[in-house]
Amino acid sequence: MRYARGQDILPANLLTQLQQYIDGAYLYIPRKKENRLNWGERTHSKEETAARNRAIFLDAEAGADISALAETYFLAEKTVRRILSEERKKQNG
Repeated sequence: MRYARGQDILPANLLTQLQQYIDGAYLYIPRKKENRLNWGERTHSKEETAARNRAIFLDAEAGADISALAETYFLAEKTVRRILSEERKKQNG
């Protein structure tokens, strides 16, 4: 999210009206529904996380234990167990 200066983008009369409700404070204006992005779409975090989770699963299939996976991927063991469970569900359909 980036900030925009109201005085730079709003017509003077609208700025004056808004100041009656919120004078000098921050105002969040949500995106239009049709312009909203899902989590990770802008930064590709979703794909990176999916690839990491798949790598964890493959490492576990190759014999790595949960504590080693947690240390390697800087995750809690509970998180590794959850990832493995989710990946197994994907495998089994």
